[in-house]
Amino acid sequence: MSTSTPTGAAASVRTLRWRVVDIVVASVVGVAAGLIFLFWNVAYVGPKSLLEPLLPGLQGLLDGPWLFAGVLGALIIRKPGAAIYTETLAAVVSALVGNTWGGFLTIEAGLVQGLGAELVFALFLYRRWNLPVAVLAGVGAALAGGINNLVLWYAGAGPAFTAVYLVSTAISGAVIAGGLSWLLARGLAATGALDRFASGAAVRERV
Repeated sequence: MSTSTPTGAAASVRTLRWRVVDIVVASVVGVAAGLIFLFWNVAYVGPKSLLEPLLPGLQGLLDGPWLFAGVLGALIIRKPGAAIYTETLAAVVSALVGNTWGGFLTIEAGLVQGLGAELVFALFLYRRWNLPVAVLAGVGAALAGGINNLVLWYAGAGPAFTAVYLVSTAISGAVIAGGLSWLLARGLAATGALDRFASGAAVRERV
């Protein structure tokens, strides 16, 4: 009987399996993000009324607060499916309380946005969690959500609106969903709150 240690590939597969603590923390992140979504559902109306007259499509700059849940969840949990799970759960919380977009479409939007972020982390084989990858994931969530919005809410929009909106939402996704989520994940790790996660260990190794 062989007593050799598991290969690197086998160890990598095991580390990608979800634990109970992963589910619990991802759920907490999703619910907390959903509460932020609820606040932003109301708060964004004022800034939107200022941006739209300046340049139609510029309201995409306000999308970031609806995009961060998936990126933050993935940066903390570092497991396949974390971005989709946390972003969709946040959307479910928003839908259950109620908003002007309807329950099903809110959940559908969360699923699409989470998938956009998830695909970026998958592209890097769930091994890269640095700032550039987080920013790309934020852009991925933004473009997926932006295209979804163009189909459902801005059907028939012209090329100028489409271009301005997609660029605006991509910038918001990069800065808020990507950059700020990366900073928040590092800040949480520095407090010791993520000691049971690879994201916490990675920050401690650099201290």
